[in-house]
Amino acid sequence: MALEQEVMQKMKEAMKAKDSVALASLRSIKNEILKAKTATSNKEDMDETEELKLVQRLVKQRKDSADVYLEQNRKDLADVELAEVEVIEQFLPVQLSEEEVDKEVKAIIQESGASTMKDMGKVMGMASQKLVGKADGKTISKIVKDNLS
Repeated sequence: MALEQEVMQKMKEAMKAKDSVALASLRSIKNEILKAKTATSNKEDMDETEELKLVQRLVKQRKDSADVYLEQNRKDLADVELAEVEVIEQFLPVQLSEEEVDKEVKAIIQESGASTMKDMGKVMGMASQKLVGKADGKTISKIVKDNLS
């Protein structure tokens, strides 16, 4: 099932359950899907990679906002953002552990012949493409740096 149909189904369930946090989260996903469709004038469904990137971006935005709220001692607002993260993450595949990402990155480094930090861009591009939706960019970047330095 495409992301848009799945989100619509979950929205109906959230409305029936009167779950305002889930409903707000799902509406934000639907809103981003509509923006993506109109931005590219692509009336077709997005492919799975684009959908995963969209959902990952929404999760990252919420986590970043929660971090800012926590720095400003606004735990109440951070809790709302983190609750939305939990709802949105349902649409992502199971996230890989750092050890699994490290294993994948090492394989990519060996495959590409990278050896120095100058090769980081090439490795990051390959890793980001291979691990889309399975790991966030910050984790991938940290592991690539650790393996190349």
